[in-house]
Amino acid sequence: MPQQQQNSTTRNIPVGNYSSHVINGQQIVFNADNAQIIATVYSSGIIRFRIARKGFNYSGFSYAVIQQPQSIDIDIQEDAHKFFINTEDLHVVITKNPMRISVYNASGELLNEDDKAFGTSWLGNEVTTYKKLQENERFIGLGEKTGNLDRRGKAYVNWNTDNFAYPTDGDPLYLTAPFYIGLNDHLAYGIFFDNSHKTTFNFGCSNNRFSYFQAEDGDMDYYVIYQPSIAGIIEQYTWLTGRIEMPPKWSLGFQQCRYSYYPYPEVLNAARTFREKDIPADVLYLDIHYMEAYKVFTWHNKRFPDPVALMKELKEMGFHVVVILDPGVKVEKGYHAYEDGKAKDLFVKYPDGEEYQGQVWPGWSAFPDFTKEEARNWWGEQMKVLTESGVEGYWNDMNEPAAWGQHMPDLMEFEYEGDGGTHKKSRNVYGMQMARSTFEGGKKLLQGKRPFVLTRAGYSGIQRYAAVWTGDNVSTDDHMMCGVRLVNSLGLTGIPFTGNDVGGFAGEATPELFARWIALGTFSPFFRSHSMVNSRDSEPWSYGEEVEDISRNYIKLRYRIMPYLYSLFYESSQTGMAIARSLAINYSHDAMIFDSNYQNQYLFGPAFLVIPALSTTNFHKAYFPEGTWYNAYTDKLEAGKTEKILEYGKEVLPLFVKAGSIILMQNSITNLHNQVPKDSLETHIYLGGETSFQYYEDNGTNYENKEGKFLTRNFNLNANSLQIEAPQGNFTSHFKTVKIYLHGLAASIKSVQVNGAVTALSYEHYRFIEPVSDFDPYHFPPEEPLQISNLAYVEIPLSNNELKLTW
Repeated sequence: MPQQQQNSTTRNIPVGNYSSHVINGQQIVFNADNAQIIATVYSSGIIRFRIARKGFNYSGFSYAVIQQPQSIDIDIQEDAHKFFINTEDLHVVITKNPMRISVYNASGELLNEDDKAFGTSWLGNEVTTYKKLQENERFIGLGEKTGNLDRRGKAYVNWNTDNFAYPTDGDPLYLTAPFYIGLNDHLAYGIFFDNSHKTTFNFGCSNNRFSYFQAEDGDMDYYVIYQPSIAGIIEQYTWLTGRIEMPPKWSLGFQQCRYSYYPYPEVLNAARTFREKDIPADVLYLDIHYMEAYKVFTWHNKRFPDPVALMKELKEMGFHVVVILDPGVKVEKGYHAYEDGKAKDLFVKYPDGEEYQGQVWPGWSAFPDFTKEEARNWWGEQMKVLTESGVEGYWNDMNEPAAWGQHMPDLMEFEYEGDGGTHKKSRNVYGMQMARSTFEGGKKLLQGKRPFVLTRAGYSGIQRYAAVWTGDNVSTDDHMMCGVRLVNSLGLTGIPFTGNDVGGFAGEATPELFARWIALGTFSPFFRSHSMVNSRDSEPWSYGEEVEDISRNYIKLRYRIMPYLYSLFYESSQTGMAIARSLAINYSHDAMIFDSNYQNQYLFGPAFLVIPALSTTNFHKAYFPEGTWYNAYTDKLEAGKTEKILEYGKEVLPLFVKAGSIILMQNSITNLHNQVPKDSLETHIYLGGETSFQYYEDNGTNYENKEGKFLTRNFNLNANSLQIEAPQGNFTSHFKTVKIYLHGLAASIKSVQVNGAVTALSYEHYRFIEPVSDFDPYHFPPEEPLQISNLAYVEIPLSNNELKLTW
């Protein structure tokens, strides 16, 4: 190719033709006319392609990827026209002239392939990989992205952005997770594009020829991931980028936030009202008004004169406090955090060495360079003023990073772990590294206790450090539904501990909307109500007695399903599996789940089918996927692969349970910090299928679980038996008995066998939630609202031996 064309910034420069290669174990380095390609097999189901135009300008360091290639058997072959790379799961074909990549499964079925004309190419510094758009191909995931579950026909930009009151089709938002899953026929594959510059993903938007992913600079560096199921793809992706650690158990309870609770009597009043009204809650938040002049790592000496005493009193009531931490450090002489950070050269600078300053809440502020290890350690040390006050939760906000005007200069320079980089390279990882600094600092200072970190911004791998909320949403039905899809999409990209602000942050919810949203929040991994300054109160009791009753019902249900939910978090820590699960995980190739009427439905764990309901109507379209589904409130059965109109008032969230499920529950408690449930573990068995569920238990507060002080116990359901295996681990369960409810048991069965001994069944009228005042919807019998009549159960001691129940 002529030299002048190669140097052009206006022409498309392709990789070109093959010229030579070198094999080094599981890695092949290819040289081509205009580029170099490195193909590295990471595991049997993961292969990485790193492509650079003029040799590699970067070390290949990644904030996202934590694994090195596994040592596995691979087979590399070559003929006159192609290279072949084979593993147990993948069959990769790389053509020579021109160099193009196609990836197949081991059976030879095509997963994805380069566009034959363009493949990977450059426009100036901008690098793009074009993939052939396959017929009927769908695309899901990509993290915190608005729009439909199926992303085909749309394009998205990754550039972490403070997007206040974003529209429900707004893009970009706060967080970058450049990982998507392609669905084609009966197959699925994942692609993770690990480039922290501004990136664009186009899934056939404005063209019908190709999809592509593109970065404005840096290397083309992407991983193709294959397993036979989407669950397997997520497991492989989170093996690569990391999984959550078990969070403090109190962080799974209900959390109440407002911009802002101050002075301190307001905080105490909120806490006391929760307890007086018997509404469970575990967390209260302090927004920016707890600080002196909005300066991070300070307490306002008039509004919060004695934070130690306040934290102590709140913990006695069963409340933890989460405080906001923004990255901007006020430029002020005599302010310790600024003076110390400046003296240690820890703030972001311009290329000429001058400190960058931007305006945020405190005024002109400097910004720590969290891509520098010394700055991360320093940030953690500054947190001491909070941990010494008794704070164990930290809310990282404004960390895109945000500054007034929204246009930080791109020439700002960052350490980037020694690689160096401008704002253009570093922005998308900034929030992740702030969350990392906060998490690691909290871990060190809390001396064994688990810190809780919540972040607005992040990058792939953020799940290792923090929970994520979906930013400044709006009090509308459309935003409530958009929030469901955002949470489910984050789950598809390995980020399971997520949620949105119940009731909406901007604007004011109607009583009907809040009632719908609080019920939906019960089935969200992260459960927080939040509202902005100068808006109406938005606590559960703020919308009248009826909504207060509804809120109490569903928040209590959240605490009752805590054994089930905590076990789901353990599963996620082991496999990366989402907690709020898009139906695309289990029903990937059912076209109905992508229908706009049904794309908001999701599974909460393996058992619950949640059907989000609008506040503006009592009639709701539902689709029941394959299987049989129990109405959670009445045990009425619904057939799978069917559509139905449901009638539910605001008192009831449409909720179903899949036949062949196990749900573990406890009695409701007011908090998870200093109140313990009764010692009977409710075990709800929904007959009609087979399943296994792994129960998990530890002390919920520290890291003794990493030393073996935990308990797992497998519950195995078959057609006519339940086996509870002997526990594993070095932890004594809180529960001493197990009360097994048998949903769907034939009325003719009056007894069961427990380890071979005949045991009579007992019966009770069972309520999943309590009725609210004046509650008499048409679709439930007035004399028994929300009630399962004569539900069979047996209660037996929960020993350390195997238990087997047969019927």
